[in-house]
Amino acid sequence: MNTDATPTRTRLLNAALGIVREQGYEATTVDELCAAAGVSKGAFFHHFASKEALAVAAAEHWNAVTSALFANAPYHLLDDPLDQLVAYIDFRAALLDGRSIPEATCYLGTMVQETYGSHPVIREACFAGIAGHARTIEEIIRAAKARHAPQASWSAEGLALHTQAVLQGAFVLAKAKNDLNLARESILHLRRYIELLFHYAKED
Repeated sequence: MNTDATPTRTRLLNAALGIVREQGYEATTVDELCAAAGVSKGAFFHHFASKEALAVAAAEHWNAVTSALFANAPYHLLDDPLDQLVAYIDFRAALLDGRSIPEATCYLGTMVQETYGSHPVIREACFAGIAGHARTIEEIIRAAKARHAPQASWSAEGLALHTQAVLQGAFVLAKAKNDLNLARESILHLRRYIELLFHYAKED
């Protein structure tokens, strides 16, 4: 008998976050999800009509969990929005510390690479999550641009999405080489790019 007090639905969502990042969406079975969550198949289908439905709900769960993490991150305590932006990049690098590749990588990015053509509803859920996080960074970038680079031709929205493109690409490289240091190096280059971008604007 499972004595975990966590609600069944949440256990299944957490199982999806872990297993999909470990082995991908297509390779993950309902049986594996049930075993990891410690629930029956009947319980699974009580909460979710299909594995696809669980994947979409898990994307929303991932957004909620990570939103809380970033909302309480220390970069928000800095006064200058440019300092906040650089500290955000440093925070993303720090999130790699002490983690395996699956633990360090993004559920949304992992899943959308497999499903963008075969499961449009999952693709849309993944983009919504990635773009939603980008918008939180966009607010910081917009303030930094207004203060430090008001004449720059690039947009805050474009730069915010670019940060996410670099981060997701960094995870792909890390998986391809089986070396999380490649992700760390890419994030460091992103930091350099941000610094150079704003330094150039200040010199105009």
